[in-house]
Amino acid sequence: MKKSLVVCLGLAAVGLGSVLAVGAVAAQEKFPSKPGTIVVPASAGGVTDTLGRALADHFSRVFDNQFIVENRAGANNQIAAEHVAKSEPDGTVLFVSPEGTFTSNPALYPKLNYDPETDFTPIVGLVIINHALVTNPSLKAKSVKDLLETAKSKPGSLNYGTFGVGSSGHLNMEMLQSMAKVKLQPVHYKGATPALTDVVAGHIQMMFISVGSAVPQWKGGKVNILAIGAGERLKALPDVATVSESVPGYKAQSWFGLFGPAGMKPELVKRINAEVRSLFDKPEFQQKFLARYYFEPIAGTPEQLADFVKSEAPRWRKVIQEAGVSAVK
Repeated sequence: MKKSLVVCLGLAAVGLGSVLAVGAVAAQEKFPSKPGTIVVPASAGGVTDTLGRALADHFSRVFDNQFIVENRAGANNQIAAEHVAKSEPDGTVLFVSPEGTFTSNPALYPKLNYDPETDFTPIVGLVIINHALVTNPSLKAKSVKDLLETAKSKPGSLNYGTFGVGSSGHLNMEMLQSMAKVKLQPVHYKGATPALTDVVAGHIQMMFISVGSAVPQWKGGKVNILAIGAGERLKALPDVATVSESVPGYKAQSWFGLFGPAGMKPELVKRINAEVRSLFDKPEFQQKFLARYYFEPIAGTPEQLADFVKSEAPRWRKVIQEAGVSAVK
């Protein structure tokens, strides 16, 4: 009798343990408890949107719920950033953000609708994007050296397009002017696509834009690529020079990271981080997505992303202050 009771209690304990284990797994698998959103601070079709859709597709497959992309463009990422900052930190609202949200906006605006230091949870770095210096074919300069010589002989005579005041396309050119001691005239657009359209049409003479956006136009003979802002020549484009070959130490890049609202639980951050890194480790994703857009992956730990933000902010603050750039009219 006693032996039977012990066996029964043992089986009951095993059964309870199994129930608890299954319950724990089920609780974990409930993330997200509702459809999730990847907030993108840009219109559909651009680099940021492309990244957001790749993540939304992956998360929809690996998590037990659908993720969609929500485009909230405007105000140098502020509209999207404010929305994310005010969202619940349950992992259902995530933010694919370019560096400017955290590094340049604090120097461009006397007041922001969000706090870049306290309103967000860094989750994982995504990619670095190298920019290409593209020109209309009518421009006689065939190299960065030629371009700078023309700019020095006729200060302010050459113009360039940006995708907004304080955008990476703007600040990368301001940095080039500072390092090369030249003066160029900016023409600001609401996005990279309309600026590139006007370079192709000859309405403006040049701009910095992502390599992935520049190459199709270049191969079609619609623009020239004078150089790329990478630290060294790209393996995929070995015959294209870097800007640093003419201006030592120069880089024209931007980067993107995945963030959530402040207060996300560490285990939730760890889980999302692991899924992004798993995606980036897949050979098929590397070949068909990262290589296609000339992206350099930087998917590491949340701490590495946080440190990256802190290290980048002073550099851009210096560029903005020296150039006297302000997003406030």
